Amino acid sequence: MIDINLIRESPDLVKENIKKKFQEEKIVLVDEVLKLDQSWRKLKFEEDNLRSERNKISKKISELKKSGKSATKELKKAKEIPSKIASSEEKRKKIEAKIRYLMMQIPNIIHESVPIGKNEEDNVEIRRIGKRKEFRYPIRHHAEVAELVGGADFDSARDVSGSGFYYLEGDLALLHSAILSFARDYMVKNGFKYIVPPFMIRESVVNGVMSFEEKDVMMYKAEGEDLYLIGTSEHSIIGKYFDSKISGKDLPLLLTSYSPCFRKESGAHGIEEKGLYRVHQFEKQEMVVICEPEDSFKWYDVMLNLSVEFFKELGIPVRILECCSGDLADLKAKSADVEAWSPRQKKYFEVGSCSNLTDAQARRLGIRIDNKGKLYYAHTLNNTVVASPRVLIAILENFQNKDGSVNIPLPLQKYMGGKKKMTLKKSS
Repeated sequence: MIDINLIRESPDLVKENIKKKFQEEKIVLVDEVLKLDQSWRKLKFEEDNLRSERNKISKKISELKKSGKSATKELKKAKEIPSKIASSEEKRKKIEAKIRYLMMQIPNIIHESVPIGKNEEDNVEIRRIGKRKEFRYPIRHHAEVAELVGGADFDSARDVSGSGFYYLEGDLALLHSAILSFARDYMVKNGFKYIVPPFMIRESVVNGVMSFEEKDVMMYKAEGEDLYLIGTSEHSIIGKYFDSKISGKDLPLLLTSYSPCFRKESGAHGIEEKGLYRVHQFEKQEMVVICEPEDSFKWYDVMLNLSVEFFKELGIPVRILECCSGDLADLKAKSADVEAWSPRQKKYFEVGSCSNLTDAQARRLGIRIDNKGKLYYAHTLNNTVVASPRVLIAILENFQNKDGSVNIPLPLQKYMGGKKKMTLKKSS
């Protein structure tokens, strides 16, 4: 959510930003906010005048009583003022709620460096990291390899839970846990505090961390309760600071968190496909930074570089894509996708995303910095360290042998008791 002062002072700038995001249907929201804001300020002015009048009358009543004169007329006026204030306040708060609802639909101001484009096809490649291995044999689909090594049961999962679910078993399940353990240790080594957060959050927090559109598409709600299953631990971690004041001397907050993640993936292409790419349930290590506004883009670069180094250690070739304006979620000011190389498809696929939301989340959630008595909104950033099973796919393809067995990346071997390879399951 942007600062309403920006709409008051520079409505054309806000409208131009909406155009850059190709959301022209939202331009009318700016004018609606301005109209409601005029009514809000008028009511606020009336309330302030009424309170001022009440104070003057109270003073006059006191003076009249001291001098022994009648204050009947003034007392009558004084009794009428509280109901007038209450009526005006009630109207103002209703308008306030309408303004907030509209403001939460207006996208954050994008950073000047963001390329302008309509959708993900217009994202810009920044760089590639890691050498892509040349294979002299056909690369099998990851789902086939997962079954060959006895590591996955997709058919039973479909019977039990439906499309978009899976069982991981044996060495593949251990590899999945090894990836998350390595990611945890990697982030702690880099100075981040490890947290295991709640995996369900209230709607007030959901509305603070994402747009209404994202909530409808992504989130699972517990029937009859004010609770949603998280789509990423960022939601819960940022929610921890709901309506709080953080001392400036405690910043930046460097946080890394593990969680299972749940997503509806409504309308997602490929949810019916057998495998691990687009699923309703996965596990993830996330990194979150809460910092001073002037430091947020420095931390954005640091976080993105942490992703690069993580995949370099695993030996997985990746590339970084700068997200264009039309591909940015409404709260994001700048974002980049991390994509891993698929030797089977001869293309890259998304395995993570790094985002700077500037003060958009902080405004919605009321996260402020207290710097020697001066209060202002914090900046928040998030980045995927690793999401499994997406990274399992990258390993099953990039470390695949001709017979279908899979070599285990060196940094993960110690988490698997020194095992170096996932071999084919024995025929029964």
